[in-house]
Amino acid sequence: MAAAVAVAAVVVAAVVAAAASAAAPASAGEPTRDVRWEVGYMTVAPLGVSQKVIAINNQFPGPLLNVTTNWNVRVNVQNNLDEPLLLTWDGIQMRMNSWQDGVAGTNCPIPPGWNWTYQFQLKDQIGSFFYFPSLGLQRAAGGFGPVIVNNRAVVPVPFAQPDGDITLFIGDWYTKSHVELRKMLDDGKDLGIPDGILINGKGPYSYDNALIPEGLQHETVGVEPGKTYRFRVHNVGTSTSLNFRIQNHNMRLVEAEGTYTYQQNYTNLDIHVGQSYSFLVTMDQNASTDYYIVASPRFVTNESRWHDVNGVAVLQYSNSKGRASGPLPDGPNDFYYKPYSMDQARSIKMNTTAGAARPNPQGSFRYDSINITQTFVLKNELPLRINGKRRRTINGISYSPPETPLRLADLHNLTGVYKTDFPTMPGNAPPKMASSTLSASYKGFLEIVFQNNDTGVQTYHLDGYSFFVVGMDYDDWTPDCRSRYNKWDAISRSTTQVFPGGWTAVLVSLDNVGIWNLRSEKLDNWYNGQEVYVKVADPLGYNITEMIMPDNALYCGLLKDLQKPQIHQVNSKSSAQAADRWAARVLAMVLLIIAAVVSS
Repeated sequence: MAAAVAVAAVVVAAVVAAAASAAAPASAGEPTRDVRWEVGYMTVAPLGVSQKVIAINNQFPGPLLNVTTNWNVRVNVQNNLDEPLLLTWDGIQMRMNSWQDGVAGTNCPIPPGWNWTYQFQLKDQIGSFFYFPSLGLQRAAGGFGPVIVNNRAVVPVPFAQPDGDITLFIGDWYTKSHVELRKMLDDGKDLGIPDGILINGKGPYSYDNALIPEGLQHETVGVEPGKTYRFRVHNVGTSTSLNFRIQNHNMRLVEAEGTYTYQQNYTNLDIHVGQSYSFLVTMDQNASTDYYIVASPRFVTNESRWHDVNGVAVLQYSNSKGRASGPLPDGPNDFYYKPYSMDQARSIKMNTTAGAARPNPQGSFRYDSINITQTFVLKNELPLRINGKRRRTINGISYSPPETPLRLADLHNLTGVYKTDFPTMPGNAPPKMASSTLSASYKGFLEIVFQNNDTGVQTYHLDGYSFFVVGMDYDDWTPDCRSRYNKWDAISRSTTQVFPGGWTAVLVSLDNVGIWNLRSEKLDNWYNGQEVYVKVADPLGYNITEMIMPDNALYCGLLKDLQKPQIHQVNSKSSAQAADRWAARVLAMVLLIIAAVVSS
């Protein structure tokens, strides 16, 4: 009997160890957040017209991913759409792990009916970010949601704890489906003026009965008088820069895409497509009425046709005595002062004395003392035709994504999938469509100059990194412009605007091995080829510094024959929960065995 009990004890220990292993985080000592997201369609009518939107767990916008610096994340995504899906994580750096980036250059898409689990660590990051579907204009149908990365307890936040935390998604919106919008672009058409601007997936408050139809659901933000709230605002629209403001309230800017900012008040702020900000707003007004929250279009042509395109929500004090009424608060007027928005952008600077993900001050990284090792000058122009197709270009190249992701092609030593000859400077070669990358030196210090020769504002985003926005101005960039760079407290972020007829310069410390997407955040430009991948290779070879390919990697393109059929889950519980149930059942069996042995 003693021997049987000993054997049973060994089995128990093995079961406990297996259960602990199943629940263990990807990085030892750090918690893991496990979530299960079902991505599918739901029908809503934010502008009074019923349409299918992309929802996650029947939520539009999608659920909050609320985590803390260095936590591990496992997101099991079930694709219930009728087309392939990838989710990307705007501003999350995926340290040494571009396998989880969720764009076509690094991942095969999740087929309809399949699920796939993203696994990554939020290494050395804090701040306000968002996720969204990265393929085929799907973000124009929704699928986006918030990511909040909180400070660890050992790193103080440079402001008092707010009384509440409020996320607002603002963005232009079309009542056409993303499939119809894709066809318009494929046919060489512009998308035209959007049908409205949504705030948190809802239409505008009826501030003018002549402009806003009755019955639209609008967003109402409830607050308590005298309290201070943190507003996290993201522009997740298709292509329109928006001016954000809260009637009669100052907005104290405290964070931009993971960097604490020098704190100053704004009455309004231009937020360009793909950008994110945090404000502290104190409820210091009287409650005679509610107040407007407004997102209005910026840098648009035919302004008279945009007159009725505003996003309007309501700020409602708990003791409010009446509805918001009257005209909307005025936004900026560039007719009187054209550089207003650029001056505003230049005023956004890093808080050099505050810690962020680590206790050391953000300003302790002295980027001004590092020698530039590479320079890319990336120029975009007006749309043009290539092989009869209306396309967008960077340095004359309109990116054409291959069927095989670049990162998989490298790992399997495939040739001919892409080239590494993307021009680092504008040239005179005829424009063309190509699958080519920019090569950047690991541990180098890269200068990227975005030159915008188009008539509208551009926004560019770089996956895998934050960059220092050291300068912006009108006219053409020349090396002499470096003398005007901000060499001390430039904001570090992942998405920057480039004004029409102007340039923006950023500096990047290349410490993150992988293949990283550099793209226009304006969905129509991105879809039409305004992107490139930056290849940051470790000279020691791939999978040395970089994390290895995950076991659950999907295969497609030239490697599609390597893909095994997927055994689909029969319920919506996560794999971690399934492992826990399995361990519990085995443990119960072992205990029954012990009881039987003891009783005998």
